[in-house]
Amino acid sequence: MSETIRSERLALIDLLETLTPEEWSTPSLCTGWTVQDVAAHIAWAPAAGIGETALGFVRSGLRINKFVADSARRWSRRGPEAIVGQLRANAATGAKPIGLPQVAALTDAIVHGLDIRRPLHRERPISLRAFTPVADYLVGTRWPGSTVVGGSARRRIEGVSLVADDIGWTHGGGPEVHATAEALMLVLAGRPVGEAELSGPGADLLSARL
Repeated sequence: MSETIRSERLALIDLLETLTPEEWSTPSLCTGWTVQDVAAHIAWAPAAGIGETALGFVRSGLRINKFVADSARRWSRRGPEAIVGQLRANAATGAKPIGLPQVAALTDAIVHGLDIRRPLHRERPISLRAFTPVADYLVGTRWPGSTVVGGSARRRIEGVSLVADDIGWTHGGGPEVHATAEALMLVLAGRPVGEAELSGPGADLLSARL
């Protein structure tokens, strides 16, 4: 998994290095966050020490999502050059957020990568090797951990069978929902997906939960 994490991180760095100032300020899929805010979050969340994390959590009134958002915006002020530099350091060291499994770093790279790429119309296919552990992690994460990964993916997809046609991945039981790996990753992470991106007998049921 380490090499997959590194590869996804470097691919995102390659994209960020091409962005104009206007693109850095583009709203991301994370409500209220710009592309720069998202990039700052995935740059410094793995590098934040225990003291910084604890202090920020207290300052946010012990509200985890507020802490994450406040931290991202604070780190964002350091600017694109510093953000890319920290992302490169993370790719080199394999850093991950404190207290979380290694797959959390891959999840950040994939999901937050989509948060950045989609609004910029910069597509990049998700491989089965990268998709599977992230999907398993999102489906298996329960409250309170699910509050920071887009809510309960398990409840969102209950009773339907997901089929990623482009990579041959399937999950669950019930009426099938067909989509690309990218669209299904967005579903699992609680991000918006166009109704036209989902098809099959279970598509209407799933769409109603999004």
